[in-house]
Amino acid sequence: MSMLRLLYCAFLVALPAAAEEAPRPLPPPASDESRHADAPEVAVLSGGCYWGMQAIFEHVRGVKSVMAGFSGLSASAEDQLIHSSAGKPSEAVRIEYDPAQITYGQILQVYFSAAHDPTQVDRQGPDVGPQYRSAIYYGNDDQKKIAEAYIAQLQSAHAFSGSIATQVVPLIAFHRVAVSQQDYVQKNPASSYVMHVDMPRLAALKVLFPAIYLDPPLTYSD
Repeated sequence: MSMLRLLYCAFLVALPAAAEEAPRPLPPPASDESRHADAPEVAVLSGGCYWGMQAIFEHVRGVKSVMAGFSGLSASAEDQLIHSSAGKPSEAVRIEYDPAQITYGQILQVYFSAAHDPTQVDRQGPDVGPQYRSAIYYGNDDQKKIAEAYIAQLQSAHAFSGSIATQVVPLIAFHRVAVSQQDYVQKNPASSYVMHVDMPRLAALKVLFPAIYLDPPLTYSD
């Protein structure tokens, strides 16, 4: 399966990319959670290929682990997840973070500012299809309220030239992908896809969020 994935992504790099909103500093959410929690929390987000999303959040201080996978509808074989056209889950990351160091709202601030372009519908740059959609999978009512309020805040402020397409939907399931697909950006920094798609966003993250930029980054552990 890993070879099929590599061939598929090599094909995507050759496609013309859609015009993207450039990473930009966005205001923090006006509504956010408190920092008093003493147990790790989880955020599940989709925003294009999980390679880049994982790489971004492994560079964020306060994050404890980032796992690449699929979310949305329940699914089994990875082949079906990539090639099925109906009821397609989205590529996603499961972010475990320490709420005493970083809040859910700050996770979303990074997500909207530097991790992806939330105005694109069913794609991110050269990656085309509903599996690359922008989506926030909330695990509780507090996450739902924070996400919806932040999107409304950004829309009201005209933070982007287009409308925000990010879906806010309940978390049903998360399916981890193979270890070979975890930490792909760290393992393959010289690949054409990584250099053209992921490295510019990592560079932007470092500029936009120097106080929480983590270097060296976290690594995936099975």
